[in-house]
Amino acid sequence: MLGENIKALRRQKGLSQEELAARLHVVRQTISKWEKDLSVPDADTLIRLAEILEVSVSELLGAKIESEGAAGDVAEQLSRIAEQMAVKNRRARRIWRIAAVILAVVVLFNLLLLLLSFTAYRQFSDGGQHVVEAGSEVILKSP
Repeated sequence: MLGENIKALRRQKGLSQEELAARLHVVRQTISKWEKDLSVPDADTLIRLAEILEVSVSELLGAKIESEGAAGDVAEQLSRIAEQMAVKNRRARRIWRIAAVILAVVVLFNLLLLLLSFTAYRQFSDGGQHVVEAGSEVILKSP
């Protein structure tokens, strides 16, 4: 909800992500993350963002606040959004970890197969000679 509001209001003002980022003294990627709901601005930045976009913080967050003393509601809503983002990020990290483990297992399995095939090739390419140890002597025999 917040990301969609930021994007819509930014476009209504005719601002690019780069221009909005410059006004807020952040990088363009930060604006992109906000608009994609991958992160949320801190309280001070949220206030400056609302001023630049010429809306109230409550409108930016998408809530209709009836009274002036409901600033705690805005903070609570921002806290819920931040918590939802944290859960989403934890899930994404878990998926990446699982993918990395699977990739590591596949690589190790392929390395094991390569080692086994190399060992078999060396035995085969010895020219058919077999090594027989008789006491302290080593005897090479052809088949």
